[in-house]
Amino acid sequence: MTTDTQIIIFGVVGGLIPAFFWLWFWLREDRRRPEPRGLIFLSFVVGMIAVPIAIPIQRMVTTDFSNITVLTILLWATIEEILKYLGSYTVALRKRTTDEPIDPMIYLITTALGFAALENSLFLINSISSNGFLDSIITGNMRFIGATLLHTVSSASIGLFMAFAFYKSRFVKRLSLIIGVITAISLHTLFNFFIISTSDSGIFWVFAIVWMLVVVLILFFERVKKIKRN
Repeated sequence: MTTDTQIIIFGVVGGLIPAFFWLWFWLREDRRRPEPRGLIFLSFVVGMIAVPIAIPIQRMVTTDFSNITVLTILLWATIEEILKYLGSYTVALRKRTTDEPIDPMIYLITTALGFAALENSLFLINSISSNGFLDSIITGNMRFIGATLLHTVSSASIGLFMAFAFYKSRFVKRLSLIIGVITAISLHTLFNFFIISTSDSGIFWVFAIVWMLVVVLILFFERVKKIKRN
């Protein structure tokens, strides 16, 4: 086995394992009426497909990689969040099987984890090639803590707004979707901004806030489970 092959295998495995762990964790939140495995699989795959679509678009809107502005970070976040939503909508959200409030959250989180899996894999492959295995293991753990959870929380926020409007009028559903997308883009932008601009000692607090948002998300899951048709 060549060194390049080992790097690719390590990068792919390093990207997939955290995503699979979190997928298993979140799917346990819907054990009463679990989603079709086929749609879960497609949602994960479409999240991965969104990565090679997002990268060239992000490069098109970036004029100077040596001078990343707030606008650049905002555009990157917007591209990723919209692509994740469109992918999830295409394969799952518009299906009749999306028949209870918790379903949009499950599908959007699954799509987000697919996106994070491939994004992290590409990041690790590049990191291993440049910095070696040891440094990349440390970096991979940071990505596991930060980027994977960020994608989960941001996409889940869209699903959360959709869940609370699930039994409402079409107008309320559309308004809630717009608010959810704006919330997701805002969270994503803020995270990336602070990661780029914060010193190493401050990154701990950024990750701590992301973990707090995960706890809040778990609490909201319990609220969503109790939503009933009026």
